[in-house]
Order: sequence, then C-alpha cells, then structure tokens
Amino acid sequence: MPIYMDLHILPGVTPKEVAEAHRHDVKVQDEFCCKAMTYWIDEGRGNVFCLIEAPDKDAVREMHRRAHGLVPNEIIEVSSSVVESFLGRIIDPDSFSQPEAGLKVFSDPAFRIVMVTKTLDARLLQGTLGKDKTQELLILYNSIIREQVGVFDGSEVEMREEGFIISFVSVTKAVECALAIQKRLHVAGELIGLRIGLHAGVPVDKDHKIFGSTIGLARYLCSIGKDNQVVLSAMVRTLYKENDANLITERNNVRCLAASDETFLEALVNTLNENWQNPQFGVPDFCTLMLISKPQLYRKCIAITGMSPNTLLREYRLLRSLDLLRSEDRNIAQTTFDTGFSSPSYFTKCFQKRFGVQPQTYLKARI
Repeated sequence: MPIYMDLHILPGVTPKEVAEAHRHDVKVQDEFCCKAMTYWIDEGRGNVFCLIEAPDKDAVREMHRRAHGLVPNEIIEVSSSVVESFLGRIIDPDSFSQPEAGLKVFSDPAFRIVMVTKTLDARLLQGTLGKDKTQELLILYNSIIREQVGVFDGSEVEMREEGFIISFVSVTKAVECALAIQKRLHVAGELIGLRIGLHAGVPVDKDHKIFGSTIGLARYLCSIGKDNQVVLSAMVRTLYKENDANLITERNNVRCLAASDETFLEALVNTLNENWQNPQFGVPDFCTLMLISKPQLYRKCIAITGMSPNTLLREYRLLRSLDLLRSEDRNIAQTTFDTGFSSPSYFTKCFQKRFGVQPQTYLKARI
C-alpha cells in the first residue's frame, strides 16, 4: 500500500495538541484502511507533517477529517526508505514525554539542510581524462564524500550518476562537511568539476516530491557555481551565521546568494522547469511569465548565473539532454524535440560546441 506524507499549517500548535490529534488518527485509522505511522512538528514554523500508509490521498483526508477535522494543506506520495534517509525514522522516536497515560508527546522538527554535489558528466570526463583516470577520480570522490558525511553526521539520501543528495539536521555540520569535502578533493575536485550547493527546507511543499523544491534549488546552486566551489542559499547563510561565528564569506571558494537573488533564481528555475521543452519559448515569454522587463532580465541573469537568458535556456536544455541520452532506447531525433530544439542538426551543432563531442558519440559511450 502507498505511503503518504502530508503537511498541516497550524500556527501556534503545541506538541501536546499534535500528540492528541495523532492519537485520534490511530483510533479511527482502521475505518479508512490507513495506518498513522508517525509525525514531525516544527513549532516555530507552525508546520506538522504526518506519515501515513493509506490506499490513496482521499483516505488520508477523510481519516483526518473524521479524527479531528484538521484536513492537510498538501499531500505527497513518498518512499519509506527516502523518508528515513532524510528524517532518520519512519516510526515514533524513542525519546518522548508522557504527561498522560497512553499519550506520547514529542517535538521533532522535519526541517533539514540539504547538500547536493555534482561533477562533470562521467562520459564527458572519460573523453578528456581517459577511462582509467576518470574512474580513479570518481572513486576518490565517492569515498571522500561518504567519509566526510559520516564525520559530520549527515545521511546519504541518494547517489546517482554524478551527484549525491545528503541530509543534515545541523546547519553548522552541513556547511563544515561541504568545506571539508572541498578541501580534501582540492585538485581532484577541479579536474572533475565538483560543485556543492546547500539549501534548507521542509519535506512537503508544492513540488509534490519530498524536499523537492529544496533539492531543486540546491541542484541549481551547483550549476551557477565554479569548479570546486561551495554555494550557499541565503537561508543556509543566515542560519549558519546565527549558529557559528566563522565568517565563511571571507573564503574565495564559497559563494553566498543574497535573499533577493535567491528569490529571482527560484522564479527563474521554476519558469525553466515548466517551459524548457517548448521550442517556441524564448526571452519575451520569460519576461511575461516573470513580470520583468527584458533589460532587467538580462542584467539579473548575467549577475546571478553569468549567462544571458538565451544562453541559460540553451544550457538548461543541453544539460537535460545528457540526462535523456543516458536513458535506454534513446535516439538523437527524439532527444532533439524532447528538449525543445527545433531540429536535430541544430541540436547536434549546439551539443558539440558545448561538450566537445557529437551526441551520437556520447550516446554510444559507456562507463
């Protein structure tokens, strides 16, 4: 049966009130073929997240409605293993207070710092460094990341292709882990094009994937960084400053986004995500959707990403084409139109100019 995580926005809610609501869920769960597994509460933000095994989203809503009337603001389907990797558990924590018989009361926040790491595409690295050197460097990369994640109490959520996703409870440990990885890899990090992005957030939002928006921005922070550079979101920088006196902005290999730039970048990424496959999409559409003038769009894109809007759109499409070409049963014509390019010949020209190889050569390469 599927597992769902929901979000309740409840300003001023207390741990005892949530514990009582959870107890009422458990009392009626069988009526809806559900199992109320556990919950998290972020008191300061007024957010409560419930983990529920249920036939569908409607069953989750009706169980809550029947139990206490607190209908969720958002519901997403999740994997129990991914939830455990991000949040450390899928059942109630071992430590809790018990002010009344049978009532477990605990305050365990779901807010996490997410670190995304990214290197150059392994097939492209193989073309410049050779197969043996590429494998040697990527093995070193994997080893150092996992070593340092263990040292700084992180949790590896995912490793695929050239990137890791890591979850941290502590912002200080997240930032120091990123800096330690950067220092340990050093020259190797520059050779493989290592980028590290850190952002923070909660598991359920409008992205419909667990920590979807947080991961998405952290991933894009990697793309606007330089080789072997750590890029921090404004939120992570603020939290880190509150918890640690170390002035990381003095380091040349760390970049911190301003809050206004982060807001613009999020809007930019959302616009790209929704329109990159449309071959008719261009700068005028950017301006219309983002409610910004063409000169403003150009200035902001250059300042934050180092690319013009047209170059940024082409770069985004080309990077997505790498993901598609790594899939089985792909061909150049299909990839061309799936990535919003107007013709296979133009796609091939742009691909070769950007990556130094033809897409057909990349398609046939194996690691």
